[in-house]
Amino acid sequence: MTQTAALEVLEPGLQTTVQDYPGRRGRQSLGFFPSGPVDSLAFRLANLLVGNRPGAAALEIPLGRFQAGVLAPGRIAVTGPETTVTLNGSPVPQWESVPVETGDVLACEVLRGPGHRLYLALSGGIAVPEVFGSRSTFLLAGIGGLDGRALERADILDTFPAAPSRPRRLPVSLRPSYPTAWEIEILRGPHADPDFLTAEDFADFLAASWRCDLSSDRVGIRFNPHRFRWARPSGGVAGGHPSNLLDSSYPPGGILAYGDVLTVLGPDSNTSGGFAVIATVASASLWKVGQLRPGRDTVTFREIHLDQAAALSAQVNQLLDVKALA
Repeated sequence: MTQTAALEVLEPGLQTTVQDYPGRRGRQSLGFFPSGPVDSLAFRLANLLVGNRPGAAALEIPLGRFQAGVLAPGRIAVTGPETTVTLNGSPVPQWESVPVETGDVLACEVLRGPGHRLYLALSGGIAVPEVFGSRSTFLLAGIGGLDGRALERADILDTFPAAPSRPRRLPVSLRPSYPTAWEIEILRGPHADPDFLTAEDFADFLAASWRCDLSSDRVGIRFNPHRFRWARPSGGVAGGHPSNLLDSSYPPGGILAYGDVLTVLGPDSNTSGGFAVIATVASASLWKVGQLRPGRDTVTFREIHLDQAAALSAQVNQLLDVKALA
């Protein structure tokens, strides 16, 4: 007997989208950043809990406030920051698979504590067409997901057939924590000191506490303005500001100096441009960027080196080992 969990959207929330992981890899030369979940850790864990492959299409729900009716029996899992999740009005746990039946009503309340995005996985994975090799929604281009847009009331989400899976739960000791003051690991450059920033600038960058601006979204996480000294008076032929350079490729998670404003490039960002990327968030730490609450959370950046970044990735891979699930 297959286990699916198709849904009808009753309350879509702020900007709920279908995403998959790792998104549209290898399309940057065509102008596509990968899209996919901003917090890929909670996303992949949600899929593992319901017996899917880690990258299967699932829902990203900013700030909660989502409700759906169940159209087919199966399993669901909600991961991410703590909130109240109910099934037919009765609370159900996060970070574990929950059986659902046709006619059930699933609801997630608004996030009132730390964190920013919930993830909802359905057994089988959401069945939407692939576009350029991914089911992820890219809102700016209007492609992927469900008709290239955020979910709306009365949308129907079908799922692929899935083999029966046992109940799974991620132990409390292994669950990510969601503070309001974050430390995020970064690697220096490609456009840091001494060619672009001064050594004092980079020291200031690491010492400062950066507030997440209200204008932050899937395109980029923006921070409060800061006036660097810069190691050069201007961008020369590239422009008048020292952060200007001739167009170059941007890395996912790059920390862009858009004049005096720093921005962490999100999964729906530009693939290239003419501004310095002073540092890059370690890939194993990118999930933290997805949980920064605009207008409230603060960040300090900690520089690490390639071997430390590899060790962080190994830790994340251990967490994503299905044997870690109870």
